[in-house]
Amino acid sequence: MRTVLAREMGGYNVLGRIWGVWRRRPGVRAVPKAPGFGTEAGHRLRPRGSSKRSRPLGGQPFPGLLQLENLSREELVDVLRAAVVDQKGPLVTLNKPPGLPVTGKPGELTLFSVLPELSQSLGLGDQELQVVQASGKETSGLVLLSSCPQTASRLQKFFIYSRRAQRPTATYCAVTDGIPATSEGKIQAALKLEHVDGVDLVIPVKSPSRKDFQEGVKRTLSHFHVVAMGSGCALVQLQPLTVFPSQLQVHMVLQLCPVLGDHTYSARVGTVLGQRFLLPAESTKPQRQVPDEALLRRLCLTPSQAAQLPLHLHLHCLHLPGMRPGEAPMKLLAPLPSYFSRTLQCLGLHQQ
Repeated sequence: MRTVLAREMGGYNVLGRIWGVWRRRPGVRAVPKAPGFGTEAGHRLRPRGSSKRSRPLGGQPFPGLLQLENLSREELVDVLRAAVVDQKGPLVTLNKPPGLPVTGKPGELTLFSVLPELSQSLGLGDQELQVVQASGKETSGLVLLSSCPQTASRLQKFFIYSRRAQRPTATYCAVTDGIPATSEGKIQAALKLEHVDGVDLVIPVKSPSRKDFQEGVKRTLSHFHVVAMGSGCALVQLQPLTVFPSQLQVHMVLQLCPVLGDHTYSARVGTVLGQRFLLPAESTKPQRQVPDEALLRRLCLTPSQAAQLPLHLHLHCLHLPGMRPGEAPMKLLAPLPSYFSRTLQCLGLHQQ
């Protein structure tokens, strides 16, 4: 298998070997593994030899974040060109910064809106890039583009077939506020999109009926594996086997362990006398995540800085088939943003 490493996004050099083979534990179903598409290797998510706690952050709490409102189209193209992981034949892979939407309304600055200029900048001429696979707006990590419609179609069919076969092709890493009750397993939930106060929110549906599915409710499935624990938080590897907006965020909320920096769904987890419980999703409005005082101290953040905490969810790895007959499968890897690696250092989250 050919492995392609992304350029570092700044901060610590976080690439190495950390994701180990998932171990089967009593009572927990392990992720199905297919030849060439396993999870045999990964990255070290803590800088080697780094044991010192990070210092408090200054006026700009999370340097390196994309300030989209301050960027011109030309500047965004420069940012994306610098974020190119690999360019081979018609395929171009980016390490997307968080905060960049893939699509949007006409006139909005998005990845899709600058694809013509990016194509020209990468020397593709009239072969305009199209999106094959991408993470959500607030999620960082890999984006797969293709300048060949036939290649794009082939890869999209590959992803569809892999989902039907329950073969994971995408691996995310996340930091969660809270530790899952089991070290690995699967999360299944029926989800629907609902327009609430002008915002589209994902709502879990208990015991959905046939009518619910006809009206847009979808069954969703993700696998998770806890890589490390510390300071009441966890470093979790996530592999979605279905596609639904905000699926991974909502799935972790259902585990009572919201993703750090989730300012949309984390409010659904309540706490009384140290015990966590789920609040009704239909009546719980989105609000800024509020880490407890102990976590704020570990992260060296003030409450106002924590209100700007980015989502700690990163599309870290993509498995692709060989582009030609007999060619080995590819594994694309992207390093973490600097704020993510800093959080890991503050919390002492690393391979045991």
